[in-house]
Amino acid sequence: MPRLKVVFMGTPEFALGALDAIVRAGHEIACVYTQPPKPAGRGQDLRKSAVHDAALARRLQVRCPVSLKSEAEIAALRGLGADVIVVVAYGLMLPREILDLPPFGCLNIHASLLPRWRGAAPIERAILAGDKETGVTIMSMVEALDAGPILGQSRIAIDRATDAGQLHDQLAELGARMIVEILATPRGEIRQRPQPEVGVTYARKIAKDEARLDWRNDAAQLERQVRAFHPRPGAFATIAGERVKVLSATLVPDAKGSPGTIIDDRLCVACGTGALRLTRLQRPGKSAMNADDMLRGYPVPGGTVLS
Repeated sequence: MPRLKVVFMGTPEFALGALDAIVRAGHEIACVYTQPPKPAGRGQDLRKSAVHDAALARRLQVRCPVSLKSEAEIAALRGLGADVIVVVAYGLMLPREILDLPPFGCLNIHASLLPRWRGAAPIERAILAGDKETGVTIMSMVEALDAGPILGQSRIAIDRATDAGQLHDQLAELGARMIVEILATPRGEIRQRPQPEVGVTYARKIAKDEARLDWRNDAAQLERQVRAFHPRPGAFATIAGERVKVLSATLVPDAKGSPGTIIDDRLCVACGTGALRLTRLQRPGKSAMNADDMLRGYPVPGGTVLS
């Protein structure tokens, strides 16, 4: 297998598996690019990205530009002499001058079956939409968002119990395996195919208010919402005056009642259609707990109406 000189661009935990796999495969990491440290937590202290921390632990060179459009940044990348740039959830658009730099191109690991779910939140959107499957696409990057030709795709099923955290980990592992296989393939043997023009959808960034559970909606939709937003940002509802995160829930399809009404003593909530039993929750400032444990110290009797 040829040893390539790789520039790696990524920011969140999703990118860690790919970085580790590329290093373990024996390729040279010329530099790691990631988003600059950002304020986080109550103290708003600057926090490095997951990729930044991992790169420093491996004693790799790290750059955190706020943009890649300046002549200085383009010159810095050119000076690295990379064979290929691998991009995983980096967070910055690459200008044409950079896309044209490496002889083997700029390759992106994307967590969907493109052209479905181009954009920022493909994992959450796939669960919210009730998709039966998703996967990973490796593509050659172009200036348009997630629209480049496909080098490889792998599919996995979305189980009815799968949440976004579990799917995230499965897809990250799958993407890591795929990128190593593609980097090991001789250039002349890689076959690219254009993305279909039919079936394009966009996975817009998750807004905080999307995580609020609206009991007027169908119970199946709300159950997907709980799974799509676990572990972050966490679906939530107002229960007895507190904003409570709902970490897991199960469908009770044949139950009936006025939307938002607790219809038993075990947190079964009537919805627009069917009902949703809340099974694991987290009150403000408290640890996550099963519903039965929470109810022992925080009773929510049947007949309670949730806002």
